[in-house]
Amino acid sequence: MKNNQTEEFNVYREKMNKKMLAENNKIIKRMFNLDTNAYMEGALSKKTKELLGLGNSLVLRCDDCVRYHLEECYKLGLSKEEVVEGMSISLLIGGTIVIPHLRRAFEYWEALEGQNQ
Repeated sequence: MKNNQTEEFNVYREKMNKKMLAENNKIIKRMFNLDTNAYMEGALSKKTKELLGLGNSLVLRCDDCVRYHLEECYKLGLSKEEVVEGMSISLLIGGTIVIPHLRRAFEYWEALEGQNQ
């Protein structure tokens, strides 16, 4: 059972993605396609790519992106220790301005862990 935090995020994301894609804008559709294809297995594993996406999202301070990549990391079976270690590198790169986003990332990871309880 999903908790409110993860469910609300996913419902909103799906609803708005459908609205954006319904506009049939070539640039929007190509960007979504590029994003989907970039995270497929390749020379780098999906797990590695999701950790990279998570790290970059933290440094860029995009909470929606952080949540998305945290959820993908969780679905792929990354351990909390792997995710925290990856996020610690992002904190090192991004500096203290990343701390508020790191707090919310920890909170969201706890929500992901709590959805199966």
